[in-house]
Amino acid sequence: MSALSASREPAIFGWDVGGAHVKVSRVDASGAVADIAQWACPLWQGLEHLHRAIDAVAARWPDALHACSRHAVTMTGEMVDLFADREHGVRAIVDALAARIGSATVFFAGASGWLDAAYSVTQWRAVASANWLATAQYIATRMRSCVLIDIGSTTTDIVPVVAGRVVARGANDAARLTTGELAYHGVVRTPLCGIAHRIAFRGETTGVMNEWFATSADVYRLTGELWSPHDQHASADNGPKTVAASCARLARMIGRDAADAPEHEWREFAHAWRDAQLQAIGASFAQVYEAHPSLQGAPIVGAGCGRFLAASLARANALDYVDFGTLTRTAASAPDHAAEWIATCAPSVAVGLLMANGLEERRASTRAA
Repeated sequence: MSALSASREPAIFGWDVGGAHVKVSRVDASGAVADIAQWACPLWQGLEHLHRAIDAVAARWPDALHACSRHAVTMTGEMVDLFADREHGVRAIVDALAARIGSATVFFAGASGWLDAAYSVTQWRAVASANWLATAQYIATRMRSCVLIDIGSTTTDIVPVVAGRVVARGANDAARLTTGELAYHGVVRTPLCGIAHRIAFRGETTGVMNEWFATSADVYRLTGELWSPHDQHASADNGPKTVAASCARLARMIGRDAADAPEHEWREFAHAWRDAQLQAIGASFAQVYEAHPSLQGAPIVGAGCGRFLAASLARANALDYVDFGTLTRTAASAPDHAAEWIATCAPSVAVGLLMANGLEERRASTRAA
């Protein structure tokens, strides 16, 4: 996809800086999504990966570093073990972005609104890992009641929206892990030994090796549900991302070799892992759903590269399914697969649109005055 030329209005960029990816969306002044992109960013290996992602953003959108461009940022990358703690992580990410994309950059802080770099450091708890809230707040402007299920490469966010308000019981990762609103399940990077300790193969239940032999990407390559542009991280053994190599990695999880069974049996085995992960995510969904009786019958809104599992959960629970990509407007110049990338990069789209909508409201207020 080629970069879009700068419009007459100042460009608005929404950023979601994660520990594994940087996702950036370009939003025009009317609140339409013009372009979206994602870059692998293994932040745990060093801040240079974030700087490379910023370089890639500037290469795609040359006006991204112009003084007149506006940037809205949310993050989860402060959690990586590169940093001594989350406070230092927020500070490092804020400093890196403010230095490269401008001191006028603002950071999403939930109820605290948009904070500049200095306040983001002092109010780091409000800024840390708030990307799920940005997505849910945007959805709450479009839907009265629903459950957001954003399944990415690494994690799953399950966020209730009731009567146009986000009603999550947890405000941070620690609390959300307790309430079920955060589940550490994704469709690319999750080690299979973290999904199940026992699994069915050839009609028997077998133990699973607690080794990083395979990841969830191997499962969804074999089920055919992982879109290759979303498969951006190395495999567990740094080997090829082919069907044959994924079969071999799955086989190792139960002490076997790929030659021990034909390919169709390894595909069946992959579906057993899919079922196990869906069951685990479903248990968290049930915990959230049951905590809010007024959500009964409300639809599921799916986001993230693994939202095909959210659609499966909707079918299993006889609920309507709404794709996040249908809740936004796209510019006429938007690239191919725009809806796919909008849903995949939902938090970056959300912060961009929340900023654009806020600017439009201020303009309307000024005109009315």
